[in-house]
Amino acid sequence: MNEKEKEEYIAYIMSRKSSNKKNYYKESLKEIASFHKTHDRKPRILLHVCCIVCACWPLDFLLENGFEVAVMYNNSNIWPEAEHDKRLAEVKRLLHERYHDQIELIVPPYDYDTYAKTVLKNRGTDPEGWTSCFGCYGERMNAAFQYADEHGFDYFTTVMTFSRQKDSQKINEIGLNLGRNYTHTKYFVSDFKKADGALKSDAICNEYCIYRQDYCGCEYSYHERHPEDTRES
Repeated sequence: MNEKEKEEYIAYIMSRKSSNKKNYYKESLKEIASFHKTHDRKPRILLHVCCIVCACWPLDFLLENGFEVAVMYNNSNIWPEAEHDKRLAEVKRLLHERYHDQIELIVPPYDYDTYAKTVLKNRGTDPEGWTSCFGCYGERMNAAFQYADEHGFDYFTTVMTFSRQKDSQKINEIGLNLGRNYTHTKYFVSDFKKADGALKSDAICNEYCIYRQDYCGCEYSYHERHPEDTRES
């Protein structure tokens, strides 16, 4: 990072501490009420899922609020492939054990090598949670958004607003901007960690003995968490 980029990054980090933020949790409740007021059916929503730790409470929240939910696990950012598959297996397990296979699961092909060369090409010099990560969020969200629009979903959203390590304000901003490109599907704003979402997730994870990963996904985030691991990427 050059000096200008460092200044921009520091300004962004400081902005995350601001109290002048939109309450996307309250906005989500307003959107739910508005839909149910004008429709006599369940809204269909496609939920982008990066792991079941982040997804278990959002799934409950959406189902409890009358949504028909489908899940897309499109995460070519996850390294190595064995980790991608392990997280996917946990998604499948909870969809089976807790939701009795009533929730559709869509899994696009995995291709980390291409993803790393394109979407993550600058991640080696960017800190986690900065512009390369924003591009990674947007790439996966847009792919799922496009699928949702092509298949007639009312809404698209992502579980990434649940994570305490991610900026839900930025993720919602990305989602709302992406929504301008689609004619049928609307972006559903969220902040799934609100209203004790983390505690509710912990209870579910403990009940089902869910695997909890300790890094976001890509090889860079892995080595930032595990600098002692010198295995070649």
